[in-house]
Formats: sequence, C-alpha cells, structure tokens
Amino acid sequence: MPFPILCTPFIVQSEIISILQPNEIVTASFCSKTVQRLLKGHYQRRKPMEWKLIMRDLDSTGTVGIETTEDDELIDVLSAEHISQLDRSMLIPSKRHVATFDTEHSFPVIYLEDRVRAVKWIVDYVTDLFNLDVYGLEIDSEGIWAIDWIKNRQEKMLKCFYWNGDEATMDYVLRNARASERYTLIGKFSDNYRFDGILGPGNNLLIYSIGNWVTVDNLMNFDFASIVVSGCRFSVPDLHTFIGHWLNGGSPRLTVLRLEFEIYTIFGQLDFEIFENQLEIVERDIVGEFRLSGGGTWRFNEGYSIQRNDGVKAVLVFNEDYFVLTVCIGEDVYDRDNYSKHNSDQLFVLNQNV
Repeated sequence: MPFPILCTPFIVQSEIISILQPNEIVTASFCSKTVQRLLKGHYQRRKPMEWKLIMRDLDSTGTVGIETTEDDELIDVLSAEHISQLDRSMLIPSKRHVATFDTEHSFPVIYLEDRVRAVKWIVDYVTDLFNLDVYGLEIDSEGIWAIDWIKNRQEKMLKCFYWNGDEATMDYVLRNARASERYTLIGKFSDNYRFDGILGPGNNLLIYSIGNWVTVDNLMNFDFASIVVSGCRFSVPDLHTFIGHWLNGGSPRLTVLRLEFEIYTIFGQLDFEIFENQLEIVERDIVGEFRLSGGGTWRFNEGYSIQRNDGVKAVLVFNEDYFVLTVCIGEDVYDRDNYSKHNSDQLFVLNQNV
C-alpha cells in the first residue's frame, strides 16, 4: 500500500526523508514535481554537509554518485547514456529526455541523443536537488570537457580529481585540472613523453603505473604534501638531486614521498658510505613503522635521518624496489604522541600515511 507522504505533517516528512539513501531520494524525485519540490526544499534547509557528490564520465557512461560516510561509500544515484543504449525497460516520457527505471539498476538512467548533454543534465539535476557542489571528478580521455565545464559552473574548487587516459590528453589534464585534496593519475605513456609545467598545489598526488614520465624536475615542481609515484625511473644522482633540493628548503609542504621503481636494480651500485657522506646523515639504523593509507602498518629496520638547516628532520628508507622520504613532524624528532618504545629509542610510528 502506498504511503501518503505528502499528506503527513512537515516533521514526519523530514524524518522520512532523512532515513532514505541518496539513490532512493533521486528516484523518488521523479515521481512528480510536487515530490521533487518537497525533497529539494528539505535539502535547501538541511544541506547534508557530510555528503560528497562525485561526477564520473568513464567508458562513455556518465554517472553521479554520493559519498555518505567517512568510509567513502559511493552510492550511484543517477546515470546518463546515449539513446542508442536504450533497448528495454519501462519508459517515463519527457520532452527533454527519456528516463528508465528497472531492476538492473538501483537508480534512474537518463538517455539523450547528445551523451555529453545528458551527463551535464544529471549533474545539474543532482546538485540542484541536494544543494551540493561537485566534490570529485573522475574521467578518462573522452571526459576532459568536464574540467572547464565544472570550473565555469561552480565557484568551489574540486576536492578530488581522478584521470585514466592516454598520452594525447595528458598535457591538457596536467595544465588545466585543479583539485585541492587529491589527484589520482592512471594511464600508459611512451618513453618520450615529458611534462614541463607545475602541478598543484594540493594535498595528495597519486601516480599509478605511469610514472615512467616523471623526472626529478617534475618532483621538484610538484606542490603537494604527499606524493606517491609507481612505475618510475630514477637514477641515484636523481635522488641525490631531490634530497639536496629538500635540504635547501625546496618542496616545503612535502611530508611524504614514495617512489616505486620500474627498474629494480636502481640501487645495485649504491655505495652506502658515499651516500651517507654526501647527505650528511645524522642518524642511521632507525627502526620504525609507517601507517599505510589503506590501513595497517609497514615496518622498516634500516632507516636514515637527514636534517635541514632549520632543524627539520626526515627519515629515508630505500632498497632496489622503492625510496621513501618522510618528514618528521612533532616535538623533537618524531611525533611523541605516536612514539612506541620497546628496546630501542628509535622505534617510532610516523604520523604520515604512505
């Protein structure tokens, strides 16, 4: 039996709406203009500040999702497809679009002849319904149109940006995409690709599987607190150059740098005595743990500590597979709130995620 929500008192309506999932709210909003106004009015009065709206344009499909919890659970609420993909389902006629509701999806799907227009439509619809700006953008090479579109439609900068594309659009993405919290870049590139610009500022930069294009000059021009690069190619002189850059006050916002090498023999000829002398190591054989961004910890036994002229110290941990530089934050050398003493005064847990 249908529930007459429009006939209930205002406080009852608010309580009912507050327990609905985002996809249920969007689906309900298609019932009628009256229900849509009711839901929109609720979120105009009670903006869900903890909700994050994610726009995606990947594999020729546009989707809007809402993250509702601290665990970043993403709930898809509305999708856009080209009209050619429409082959079944119950149709809801409209002068502007065709919408489908079926058991295959837990959210409505909008179909238009112009797929990009359909993606714009669903973003406008959901942002207006929930009174939210776009928090994160996830695109491939065909979705780069969304970078400038979002810049022009909202004053707030994106928080998160995810790109999985090709070399042809990489330069445009690096020069034009802006996000204050996190950049995630994935793709494949030729050995000849180079980027000569500046990236950032932001908090986290994650470059997965495509790090062969990253040079030491790029590292010195990346303005982030945390940088992770996998599949990269650096020589020992490159690493000395970056460490010297940091010791001289470069990359002042950096707290964590993790490089995962494509060529595993990079440290095969490293002379540790020369390495220590060149870097003016102040402590060696440091034992500790890093907190991993995915949860858990990673233990190391042979860390080295270096120190800038202003007294700030960093721990270096490396082998033929990786290189990690972690800036020590807190009282004295390490964060005493996370100090874990056993048999060594140098056993510690660093604040930064790696």
